[in-house]
Amino acid sequence: MAAIKTQATERAQDVLIVIDDIRGVGVRTLQGIADELTAREIRTARGGRWHPTTVRNILQRQITQG
Repeated sequence: MAAIKTQATERAQDVLIVIDDIRGVGVRTLQGIADELTAREIRTARGGRWHPTTVRNILQRQITQG
């Protein structure tokens, strides 16, 4: 279980770098970030499309790991 949590945290950190870049070009909404991640062909941990709630979960992980 600890290995899964570590892997999820590492994945979130990688995605947060991209989210910061997306925010840097002015995209601020969860939907906008999700759309941009999908457009950049960055897949979720399970290989799917991004949704606002998925982005929110990644951002919340950043806060709790903070």
